[in-house]
Amino acid sequence: MPPRKPDGPERGHAPYFVRPDGRVRDVPNAGKRGRTPPRKRHGTSGVPPRLTGRGGVLAILTLSFAGTMVSHWAGIAAAPGVAFTLACLLGALLVRPSDLLSLAVSPPIAFFVAVVAAESVLALGSEGFARVMLLGMASRLAEVAPWLFLGTALVLVIGVFRGLPGNIRDLGDELNGRR
Repeated sequence: MPPRKPDGPERGHAPYFVRPDGRVRDVPNAGKRGRTPPRKRHGTSGVPPRLTGRGGVLAILTLSFAGTMVSHWAGIAAAPGVAFTLACLLGALLVRPSDLLSLAVSPPIAFFVAVVAAESVLALGSEGFARVMLLGMASRLAEVAPWLFLGTALVLVIGVFRGLPGNIRDLGDELNGRR
């Protein structure tokens, strides 16, 4: 693998967005002062919402827990899987690019924790708490396995296009003392 370029410009060189020969961009009305055209606004600050890696994992955990509870009460077997997959999709799209690595490894673990929590709540008050909880977890994990693969694959594929390989490279650089 070729050596990485440093994050900033080389000594004596301008950043990539400044032309070295001093030319300016040929933009109409660039030199005129006045009102700028309105920008597209996503939120109140004008930037699209972003989650931290922990926020993305918490969203996956929360939606998976809610899907498991809906599945039990409404009798919809696909609810936990659909909720997990949608949470993975939203998490992969809304998490900051610098936090993609922590999100990429977490979906199966977050789903497992959500299922343990939901099955614990559902097993409360039954005579054989441990037996009811273990049977509920086993059946829930068995019926949701394809959705787990789909959600995790979505996070990884979207993460690759949003900068996950760079995060992995940075982690390798930090672990090897190159940074």
